[in-house]
Amino acid sequence: MHTPSLFLVGPMGAGKSTVGRLLAERLGFDFHDSDHEIEARTGATIPMIFDIEGEAGFRRREAQVIDELTQKPNIVLATGGGAVLRADNRKHLRSRGFVIYLHSDVDNLFERVRHDRKRPLLQNDDPKGTLAEILRQREPLYREVADLVVQTEAVPVGNVVRRILTQLKEQGIVS
Repeated sequence: MHTPSLFLVGPMGAGKSTVGRLLAERLGFDFHDSDHEIEARTGATIPMIFDIEGEAGFRRREAQVIDELTQKPNIVLATGGGAVLRADNRKHLRSRGFVIYLHSDVDNLFERVRHDRKRPLLQNDDPKGTLAEILRQREPLYREVADLVVQTEAVPVGNVVRRILTQLKEQGIVS
């Protein structure tokens, strides 16, 4: 049985990178993080790219990286929280692998990211309100692309990974 590549979507702070690394390790897949890939290629941090090129410039870079990475076999890809905003990204994610939406509520997400200065969209006077608005806008898109939705709030990362693997086995995605 051929296991498709797995693509993780969800808001910032949902645990995509942490869960993705563990999931890749358990499956013997390579792990990729689209944000880290962009930083490696540009030699600049995500906040710096936002400062210089704006969100539109960053999203163009992100689309190129997602197009390339989703064509690789046997990977687990953690996407940036806004990757679902572009229709071409959603199309590539849906058509080239199995998409897992890591879902969490705003309070839990905010607890995880509130001290993180590397989140350019939250550098304002009301980061929690901004996060709630981002989630409100993107939630339908996460659900649109998802083959599987997994709750991550108040659940240890190892349990999230076990839950995903169990679901994948039950659906015949992995053996």
